[in-house]
Amino acid sequence: MRADPFRLHAEDGADLHVYRWLPERAPRAIVQISHGLAEHAGRYQRLAEALTGAGYGVYANDHRGHGRSASPDDLGFFAGRDGWARAMGDLWTLNRRIAADLPDAKVIFLGHSMGSFMGQQFMAEHGAALAGCALSGSNGAPPAIAAVGRFIARIERLRLGPRGKSPLLEKMFFGAFNKKFAPNRTGFDWLSRDGQEVDKYVADPLCGFPFTTQLAVDLLDALGGLTRPGTVAQIPRDLPVYIFSGGQDPVGDNLNGLIEAYRRGGLNRLSVRIYPDARHEMFNETNRDEATRDLVTWMDSLL
Repeated sequence: MRADPFRLHAEDGADLHVYRWLPERAPRAIVQISHGLAEHAGRYQRLAEALTGAGYGVYANDHRGHGRSASPDDLGFFAGRDGWARAMGDLWTLNRRIAADLPDAKVIFLGHSMGSFMGQQFMAEHGAALAGCALSGSNGAPPAIAAVGRFIARIERLRLGPRGKSPLLEKMFFGAFNKKFAPNRTGFDWLSRDGQEVDKYVADPLCGFPFTTQLAVDLLDALGGLTRPGTVAQIPRDLPVYIFSGGQDPVGDNLNGLIEAYRRGGLNRLSVRIYPDARHEMFNETNRDEATRDLVTWMDSLL
């Protein structure tokens, strides 16, 4: 099934590329996908085909600074200011577009990696608009040393400018993740045990690109507040939340912290699934079919 793409105008005038996949009959629900850092929503074609085959519709936007939402000069750049808030606003704009297109359809949010951090915030801000939220490749509160990373990001922004690309920051993000799997065949072995999927990522010009110093500041500033009690308290307690991850995912070094934060916050429909030997991208892993089936089973239970 081919995507039916369209353009979406953000509140600040930014032009976003959106992929839309719909089943032949009225969808059971809509899955709104939020992709990760330095990738794009087009990579979720295979997942979308499986979801539409199970009766679900899928909407997924390329975040600003990513994929077909970005010009080559804007890859890895959200905005000059309030970049994270603007990207979050884009997700709400898309959610409202879904509601306008299909007013009777429930919406399930699926966020991967950076998109999962957006999902954590989206639940707190707009949880009442969701039938459930699935978080893939996520993590809990960053460690205390993350403050050093925020400081370094600001120094690099001062040195290189907001649109500058810092090899040091790229090494801090992606290089650190790959160390766990040395000796490395590529710079992205941490993504999956499936070498062919890793090679597809490496060969894709819209994946793995250097991100700007400003985006690094935007992202690092956002992470610290996502699991604070005040933020978690804003999530509806009866909202179904599904956290799933590879057991060898280097991004999820504090995944238990996220789970505990949600349990302490009283979320009473929390489900967790860890795939022991898998890495970061469960939908591109060697057991991706299993992960997809488990996601569909969870979603089916909500309807």
